[in-house]
Amino acid sequence: MTQSDTPATDALCAETPRCCGGGGRAPSDLDHMAVAEAVQPAPEAMQDEIRAGLREIPGGFFDMGARKSTFAEDLDSPRRKVFVSPFRISPYTVTNADFARFVEATGYRSVAEREGWSYVFHLLLETPADWPVSPPGLRWWRRVDGAFWAQPEGPGTDVADRGDHPVTHVAWYDALAYCRWAGVRLPREAEWERAGRGGLAHLKFPWGNTLVPGGEFAMNTWQGRFPDENSAEDGYVGTAPVGSYAPNGYGLYNMTGNVWEWVHDWFGPRGAPKGVPRDPRGPESGTAKVQRGGSFLCHVSYCDRYHVHSRTRNDPDSSTSNSGFRVAADAA
Repeated sequence: MTQSDTPATDALCAETPRCCGGGGRAPSDLDHMAVAEAVQPAPEAMQDEIRAGLREIPGGFFDMGARKSTFAEDLDSPRRKVFVSPFRISPYTVTNADFARFVEATGYRSVAEREGWSYVFHLLLETPADWPVSPPGLRWWRRVDGAFWAQPEGPGTDVADRGDHPVTHVAWYDALAYCRWAGVRLPREAEWERAGRGGLAHLKFPWGNTLVPGGEFAMNTWQGRFPDENSAEDGYVGTAPVGSYAPNGYGLYNMTGNVWEWVHDWFGPRGAPKGVPRDPRGPESGTAKVQRGGSFLCHVSYCDRYHVHSRTRNDPDSSTSNSGFRVAADAA
């Protein structure tokens, strides 16, 4: 059987290639954290404008995670009750236009720009054969020199007609830099899931348990035979505009599908705390950061991770065609 014929247990690597053995960046002299922390905050008025667009999410108890994991390595089960304080979160992922405004104001250069390359999904390239397959065995990911957020398919491409699409090819450090400028922060993982559920409990998606409710697509994922045939029945081969499809009960868009979203937390065992955790923040350290929500590449045949409880992990310096982020802040 081929990779696309079976629900592979190594599907994590297909979605986040740099977590695979041999797939990550080589050791670098660049201190990405120092670069992110050196970003100067935007004027207070601009920060206020950005925060004014966030949605208020009520605090409370909710059941986080899944009853049973599809992929045990995801550590998304069993369900556990947690308490999350009120907070605010963006209704949309950060767009290309948003990120361009940040770059114009600060001169910031992303990790992919400083390193000189990023991973591009092969069907997004006009001539995929021109680029080597990397990492080995994952032919649908191509290391493209010169690919970064503003050249998402490499040299000669741009985002001129994708201002309202989610910014991609952003590493966790890039998301951190944007947040520092904008006066916001990345959502904590528990906050993200609280928001993503939209007030519903124990359901697979932000709207219920049906993948295509009423025969109408509700998110941007893969249709067809992965990785070579995408029928785009949901309207998109790559990313969709951030306001596509109906919002969830909290007025948030695309909490599943479209792009994986970086959150604050390190990935690791959760432990078994006594009582109900209050505002949990994940492990104190680690080697990979958590991403939530799935992406336009998710499909039941290999990456059944497009549920509201779904999670994966990736190196904080990783950037791909299907990774983005949204921002959050404490309650007003």
